Amino acid sequence: MSYSIQLYTVRKALEEDLAGTIRRLADIGFTMVEPYRFVAKAAELKQALAANNLTAPSGHAPLLSDDQDAIFAAAQDLGIGTVIDPHVPIERWNTIEDIKETARQLNEAARKGAGYGVRVGYHNHWWEVESVIDDKTALEHLADHLDPDVILELDTYWAAVGGQDPAQLLARLGGRVKFIHIKDGPLTPDPSAQLAVGDGKMAIQDVLAAATSLEAGVVELDDFQGDMFQAVQDSYNYLSAGKVSA
Repeated sequence: MSYSIQLYTVRKALEEDLAGTIRRLADIGFTMVEPYRFVAKAAELKQALAANNLTAPSGHAPLLSDDQDAIFAAAQDLGIGTVIDPHVPIERWNTIEDIKETARQLNEAARKGAGYGVRVGYHNHWWEVESVIDDKTALEHLADHLDPDVILELDTYWAAVGGQDPAQLLARLGGRVKFIHIKDGPLTPDPSAQLAVGDGKMAIQDVLAAATSLEAGVVELDDFQGDMFQAVQDSYNYLSAGKVSA
């Protein structure tokens, strides 16, 4: 499996020194990154990626609330093939009608993105799987109403926090999932409690074994009570050491 890293993980360092931070990630061993809110910093990011032989196959941007043309144009310039909306608020996952409306908006964004050669996806938190309607998670209902070319990036940690078995959820979602977020911790909603991959309660081996249609696994820590770069290094070492079945 190929591994990327969500740049939100090192957002504080990025704000202080974007070029140096990208170089540190390359030195750790990453060959791919997943930028977030990349429009404003696209030119600087493009230069840093090129300087370190990194690519960005996926990126996060608020497609349902920001200027889609600006997002897709920046993605095209950065070589980001899939733009993923990272967040639709918790209150919009409690009825089929609201879920259908989110799907409609994502499908519409995907049609616009296609004009730029960019695919659209959605990334979950815990509430899209904690909400269960007619014995099916809200995220699965969303998948039912998405156009075939709209993909999912399953955040496997938040899926577990939401009460689902991530491996089983991956199996049910099947080929719709093209990226996953790989993170670890005590399986609570508190981001600051997260840990390096391999140090928490996530069944990482089961998750990666179930992720059969991936283009990349994306390492992410939303927060960490320690040296973030050490946690990133430890995560990379764990995954690249072959301790997981993929």
